[in-house]
Amino acid sequence: MSDTKMVSVGSLKKGDTIIIDGIPCKIVDTSTSRPGKHGHAKVNMMAVGMLDGKKRNLVMPGHDKVEAPIVEKKTAQVLSVSGNKCNIMDMETYETFDIDIPEEFKDDVAEGKEILYWTIMGSKILKQVK
Repeated sequence: MSDTKMVSVGSLKKGDTIIIDGIPCKIVDTSTSRPGKHGHAKVNMMAVGMLDGKKRNLVMPGHDKVEAPIVEKKTAQVLSVSGNKCNIMDMETYETFDIDIPEEFKDDVAEGKEILYWTIMGSKILKQVK
């Protein structure tokens, strides 16, 4: 199974995810320019990296296709916390692994709590504490 799918640039909107320079990004703004004398409407997208938080810009014709990451949303239970990492167990597969705790969840993550995490292109990101 591939971690990406192809999507038409013209169909993308704010909040969608795409891949720019091999990094999964969330679109924060899009604008489409009118077709010019010779042609095609251009789509200008502003996106923020989901793993590194860096802003990226992409301009391309609206009929082009671009890669989008397939995001798997899963729940897990926190087994232990040490520093800025926690060991969690997937609620479906019972697989255990370590995951980084983002700054905003530092105070909420505790043993026995349920969390929501995303798997994007092989990286796992903690997204929510239930």
